[in-house]
Parts: sequence; structure tokens; C-alpha cells
Amino acid sequence: MLMRTDPFRELDRLAQQMLGTTARPSAVPMDAYRSGDDFLVHFDLPGIDPETIELDVERNVLNVRVERKSPAPEGTDMLVAERPTGTFTRQLFLGDTLDTERIDASYEAGVLTLRIPVAEQAKPRRIHITGGDSRKEITS
Repeated sequence: MLMRTDPFRELDRLAQQMLGTTARPSAVPMDAYRSGDDFLVHFDLPGIDPETIELDVERNVLNVRVERKSPAPEGTDMLVAERPTGTFTRQLFLGDTLDTERIDASYEAGVLTLRIPVAEQAKPRRIHITGGDSRKEITS
């Protein structure tokens, strides 16, 4: 239903851990799972102003774009700056079995949650077979 977008993301993370480098901000962490007839995706976005979150879907590709600005006023001498700032993006390739027209998004306590319903045509259904002396039901 959901497909990984960047096969080298894990390799990048491991290399950064081993070499002790952080050349670029880490990716937006997420969890994704199916619950009943919905897929849920949770993105960790602490310190993000909800007004800077942009979501769009084009040809089954979901794009998430957020911006985190420094809390320090302009011209301030930063003593410690460990929290990444800037623009962060993440793409998810959504399968054809998901209903991209009915995605619901909410943001609470630094977590962006997307609820993506399974498309009606992808849900299991019963097919009734008639004929002969008895009627049978087959699930497909």
C-alpha cells in the first residue's frame, strides 16, 4: 500500500552515525500502519508552525514540506544551535488501493497525522454464485 521512496536513506543514516557527521538535517521521522479500512501515517514535526506545513498529492505521490525557523531573533549571537532549521521534505508513494481524494490531516503536539482510507474497489467483498441445487458464497 505504501512504498519506500529513498532506498539510500538508511545507508545515509548509518554512515552519519559511524562517521559522526551530520552534513544535512535528518529526514522527517514517520510511522505508517494499517488500522481497519485506513492507513495512518504519523510524522514527527516538533517545533513546526502548522502554517508552514504543505501537503499535496500528485499522481499517487504525497509530498510533505515543512519549515522550521530559528527561535532566536535576527542578529542574535547563538551560543548553541543543535536543532536543525530550514525546509524539510518527505515523499510517499501511495498505492492505487488508497483513496487519495479523502485524505484527512491533523497536527497535534508536534505530530502530523494523516488518515488515508482504503479505496472501495480495494476492499474485500463477497461474490455470490448461483446455479445448481445449492448456493455458495466465495470470498475474494
